[in-house]
Amino acid sequence: MTELPVIERHRLETRRRRLTVAAVERLSPAMLRLVLQGDELEGFTSLSPDDHIKIFVPDGTGGAAMRDYTPRRHDAAAGRLWLDFALHDAGPATLWALSVKPGDIAEIGGPRGSQVIGGPIVHWVLVGDETALPAIARRIEELPAGARVTSLVAVPSAADEQVFDTEADHRAIWVHRDSATDPVPVLARLAEVEMIPGTFVWIAAEAGVARALRDHFLDRGHHKAWMKASGYWVAGQADASDKNL
Repeated sequence: MTELPVIERHRLETRRRRLTVAAVERLSPAMLRLVLQGDELEGFTSLSPDDHIKIFVPDGTGGAAMRDYTPRRHDAAAGRLWLDFALHDAGPATLWALSVKPGDIAEIGGPRGSQVIGGPIVHWVLVGDETALPAIARRIEELPAGARVTSLVAVPSAADEQVFDTEADHRAIWVHRDSATDPVPVLARLAEVEMIPGTFVWIAAEAGVARALRDHFLDRGHHKAWMKASGYWVAGQADASDKNL
């Protein structure tokens, strides 16, 4: 296939917004959802399922910490924004999310920009851990009817699997793993993923895992132009990432 995917980069307003927590929902043992609302959501834009906003939370020492989160869903008409928190550590954002209740204040900023992936893609392959699940879920749900997509997601247990509301032709592969820093359980399942011409591979996980997954596809002859890999977090380093592997 000679035509390549196209990544369009859009710059967005980075305004800081002060919102109210409208609802708190425990989706699974490893995932918590907050629904935010408020007049300051007016003008909020998120063009890609893997966008990131900044959320400002107490750092435990009287200051504030910033952390990146994916806008899981945005309903402009309702003035609501959904954020899903992977409860994989005891950092300030996780502690804050576990403590908030409806009526509390949440402050966010961004996204600063969006990378919209398009072009002659006939099959999406989405691979990641629970930190990538909000972006993976949003991509699956936003794909048009009949679009072909395969997700391979590593989660701590069967209780952490999710069901997606989508019209796409979706195949879900779940891996129940012990360690989020071990790529072997995910690599072992990649043979189940069909790599037809026109397949775009999107990867996000711990940086070392994401790199191993990227290398696997490259070793299979998958062209790097048909792939995007990101380290959403780095084992042993607080607030670290490697977004362009």
